[in-house]
Amino acid sequence: MKVLITGTSQGIGKGVAELFLEKGHSVVGIDRQASAIDSEDYTHYVCDVRDWASFPEIDDVDILINNAGTQNEDDIDINLKSLIKVTEKYGVRKGIKSVLNIGSASGHTGSEFPEYCASKGGVIAYTKNVALRVAAYGATCNSLDPGGVLTPLNDCVVNDPALWDEIMGQTPLKRWASVQEIAQWAYFLTVENKFATGQSIIVDGGESINSHFVWPE
Repeated sequence: MKVLITGTSQGIGKGVAELFLEKGHSVVGIDRQASAIDSEDYTHYVCDVRDWASFPEIDDVDILINNAGTQNEDDIDINLKSLIKVTEKYGVRKGIKSVLNIGSASGHTGSEFPEYCASKGGVIAYTKNVALRVAAYGATCNSLDPGGVLTPLNDCVVNDPALWDEIMGQTPLKRWASVQEIAQWAYFLTVENKFATGQSIIVDGGESINSHFVWPE
């Protein structure tokens, strides 16, 4: 199948692209940076997702994965508005089989930068809107909402012992997800899943369900 993924230069997007290539799919990547992926089945377009007028013409997309995102940098425009523009151009059309939005557990909990949380909360609502519309084509649309993931963007906390201890104190499984784990979820939700749609799947090691019950002893 032909898979279009945004934000493929590093982190989750790169990992997802590499897994789809390993599984024998054709992958097209869009990113504002160059890509290090070396495969004859991979095509890369250098394009900022905010530059809507410059989106490349890409036909016959079977699977769309909206991964491009940022933290505390024009979050509403990049994480939400551009995701909508990409989806409307490539995803809501006859022939599409699946759309997956990479959201965040913060869209559910509200515990991050204000605009980041708002942008990811918007992704949750928009996912349901798209799911209703692509159902006419027999397609699914879900969001995959990770908590902490071991990517270069998170090195500032991963490599700080005090901050890392504090984070692990809030994470029941006492670890963060690897990029490969998130890629496997992305593959399942877009290729193997045929029926779940309009859902927002939180993958965060239990952090969002962590609560302290207070009661007299």
